[in-house]
Amino acid sequence: MYSRGPVIVMELPETLNHAEGQKFVSELQPLLEVHRPRIVLDCSQIQHMDSAGIETLLYCMQEAMKRDGDLKLAAVSPASATIMELMRVDRLFEVFETADEAARSFQAVAPLDDPQSLPWYSSGFGLADLKIAS
Repeated sequence: MYSRGPVIVMELPETLNHAEGQKFVSELQPLLEVHRPRIVLDCSQIQHMDSAGIETLLYCMQEAMKRDGDLKLAAVSPASATIMELMRVDRLFEVFETADEAARSFQAVAPLDDPQSLPWYSSGFGLADLKIAS
């Protein structure tokens, strides 16, 4: 694990199955519980991934999104990409060639920490500003 500013990069194990997924999630869980977690999962070491491994990835993404964060994948092997495609989850993840590219993608669009003063549908005028049509 290492960080690139506010982004945490975690390397997945060689085998991503039920047992390894549980170990991985227990390590990652504290990082998922912060406000707006920004996590990159480096998949470069994965040699074998099964459906439980896919469930692990989905769980991690779900936990990040619950806290207004995001999770991205990097260096997904062709074999892992095929499994993700067969399970129809390939389009749920943003996938990058390298972990550095994935980490930089978080900085490409900086989130607004300051809420807008007016909602998007407001023109800035109140009911008192409306004129009666004659």
